Amino acid sequence: MGMPLEFQTMIVTKGKEKRIEDNLFVLEKEGYRLYPIDIPLEVKRTLQSEASGQAVVKKIELANHRTIVTYELISLHSIN
Repeated sequence: MGMPLEFQTMIVTKGKEKRIEDNLFVLEKEGYRLYPIDIPLEVKRTLQSEASGQAVVKKIELANHRTIVTYELISLHSIN
């Protein structure tokens, strides 16, 4: 039996990110998703929106059909 898995090349927050401290955020997503670690990725609010910044994924947790991504924002393009 296979496991559905998506490989992500950007972080899409949909406004559900939570700040842990300073520039460190955590985001919980439905399903299993893999993100490259320690490589800058674009951060977008929605898939169709402009990039709001760049982040580096620090940790990925996969459990109970959910993915928890911890990332550090390294640059911000807009505050909106």
